[in-house]
Amino acid sequence: MTLDGKVALVTGGSRGIGAATAIRLAADGADIVLTYQHNEKLAAAVVDRVKELGRRALAIRADSGDAAAVVAAVETTIGEFGRLDILVNNVGVGVIAPIDQIQLEDVDRVLAVNVRGTFLVTQAAAPHLGEGCRVITIGSCVSDRVPGPGMTLYALSKTAMIGLTKALARELGGRGVTVNLVQPGPTDTDMNPADGPYAADQRSLTVSDRYAEPAEIADTVAFLAGDQARYLTGTSISVDGGHAA
Repeated sequence: MTLDGKVALVTGGSRGIGAATAIRLAADGADIVLTYQHNEKLAAAVVDRVKELGRRALAIRADSGDAAAVVAAVETTIGEFGRLDILVNNVGVGVIAPIDQIQLEDVDRVLAVNVRGTFLVTQAAAPHLGEGCRVITIGSCVSDRVPGPGMTLYALSKTAMIGLTKALARELGGRGVTVNLVQPGPTDTDMNPADGPYAADQRSLTVSDRYAEPAEIADTVAFLAGDQARYLTGTSISVDGGHAA
């Protein structure tokens, strides 16, 4: 249990990659705080699973588009657990449409959640992070290769995570904090199901002609959270089945 005694905050941790990550980090020994927006039942199920693994867990309702809510989630984590060692910036939304069909409210929502929310929760966490702590952000394979039209807004928001990761690695490295980015390829979640209408095209762009399971992305997050990755920082790791090959 390489993360025994550590506390992890996973944004958007009630489903998909976030839920798989929360459960995997708990299996490795971490206590878990997760944020969710709507589905309290899903969040409670993840909390229950973490507790079954013998770890403490807390779910916080927080819309990552709400600046005050994301800051409060960090404050609650510190208040309840007394520390924060691992921040996983997982939450994200997407609007997939031709650029001439994207509305201003779409732009505001995607950038508020994917960019501003990620920045603000990391900014709030930073004062509490020290030697051996980790910031791990979930990006997207569209930062490396955009497979077709309609991805402009989403790709914009996820590509911003590359610059954020590199800058934060420089800013926080002096205190022993590593900052890295995981770039998943097509992954079987309710937002992008492996049997969805666009799945065949996405699978065809991978070497293995399949979607990833959320647990496969969580495996990489767990590696970055552990001591084995102590010399990795400021980098992006593609877990995309060869999508960018």
